Amino acid sequence: MSDDRLFQIIRAPHVSEKTTRVADKHQQFVFEVLPSATKPEIKRAVEKMFNVDVLSVQVLNMKGKVKRFGSTPGRRKARKKAYVRLKPGQDIDFAGTQ
Repeated sequence: MSDDRLFQIIRAPHVSEKTTRVADKHQQFVFEVLPSATKPEIKRAVEKMFNVDVLSVQVLNMKGKVKRFGSTPGRRKARKKAYVRLKPGQDIDFAGTQ
């Protein structure tokens, strides 16, 4: 697998109150990933980008919500999120502070 593919797999970290609690309690971090990404690809991408050891990966496919845009019905895009659990003692710092 090429490094270009690995760097495209992770779109963005998903930061919210829930993901902050999960990170503190279970050493899990949440990322929005490509819909075609597999668990082994996500694991390799996180290990390469953040220089950490990944213990497990769980994925969640989120269907797009049906919304209205004025009188026209529409649909939001479907997304895929990955819950990545790190080995004990590992950490990812999104803020860049130490």
